[in-house]
Amino acid sequence: VQLQASGGGLVQAGGSLRLSCAASGRTFSSGSMGWFRQAPGKEREFVAVLKWSGTLYGNSVKGRFTVSRDNAKNTMYLQMNSLKPEDTAVYYCAARREYCSGSECYSSDLYTYWGQGTLVTVSS
Repeated sequence: VQLQASGGGLVQAGGSLRLSCAASGRTFSSGSMGWFRQAPGKEREFVAVLKWSGTLYGNSVKGRFTVSRDNAKNTMYLQMNSLKPEDTAVYYCAARREYCSGSECYSSDLYTYWGQGTLVTVSS
């Protein structure tokens, strides 16, 4: 499975962006797909995940970001609204064939497939 993230760019605080993650190769309609981000000098941070029983969001993005998936297009999306300068980071999409459960969804170590990342810069 190959993942291709796109949609990053420069946006002013309060603005919106939509990221896409297109999957190709031996894709799968089940399993877990999610987003992580990494700001300069910081560790990779969990953003959101689609799993069997719904979605999970990191506390810092809850209420502002929405993750969704179009299985027909093998594409996952991250709608980001009310963006803040602290949202500036490289955003990575990730996937695994198994559903995650509970706190394991937050761990980047458990995801098998990764996209190359797309840079989001939010100016103040």
